[in-house]
Amino acid sequence: MGKIKIGGMVIGAVQTNCYFVYREGSPDCIVFDAPDTGKEIVRRIEGAGFHVRALFLTHGHFDHIMGAQDVRLSAGSLANSRGEEAVKIYAPKSEEEMLSDSGYNMTASFGTPMTLRPNVWVEDGQEIEIAGIKIKVLFTPGHTPGSASYYIEEAGFVISGDTLFEESVGRTDFRGGDASVMNRSIKEKLFTLPDETEVYPGHGASTTIGHEKKYNPFFSDEF
Repeated sequence: MGKIKIGGMVIGAVQTNCYFVYREGSPDCIVFDAPDTGKEIVRRIEGAGFHVRALFLTHGHFDHIMGAQDVRLSAGSLANSRGEEAVKIYAPKSEEEMLSDSGYNMTASFGTPMTLRPNVWVEDGQEIEIAGIKIKVLFTPGHTPGSASYYIEEAGFVISGDTLFEESVGRTDFRGGDASVMNRSIKEKLFTLPDETEVYPGHGASTTIGHEKKYNPFFSDEF
């Protein structure tokens, strides 16, 4: 069985990371977050020889969801033509209010108001297997009330959304943000992962848990 790998692209006005995870030797992949141009995300992934099997959202802000519906429809149409199951969107249950309110998710502020209804609501600690890849849901609220990170233990990495960045943390000045809650999420959910765990954030470069415990100015004095 091939190793689990991660690829990515940077998309949209605020340079959001869109990741796709796959197992070597398999054409199936799982997408994490869908910034603007969902059709382009699917086109680029299909062009690289992969098929989108699911989309996971880390949280409900505009720059992570604006392409979600197009990913579901475009990838779903291709899946249907291959006789495969429909492509589903997975999102944290605690983001339901944000995803159903274009003001709250800030899509209205950018002239493209939208709401989104995922196919599957995920819960903290839930383990989901798609395309032979096991994903563990870690609720990491604070940036938003329902922010989640997705841990793929076999591959040794976590997709952290806008919770933890390289030597920084997500902002908490938007509606629903809470700095103390986010700091607790990072310490109790992310910093308990092995130090060698790679962190793939919603913006910027990747890092590791060990590096952040040592050099992140928000926490380095504590470890």
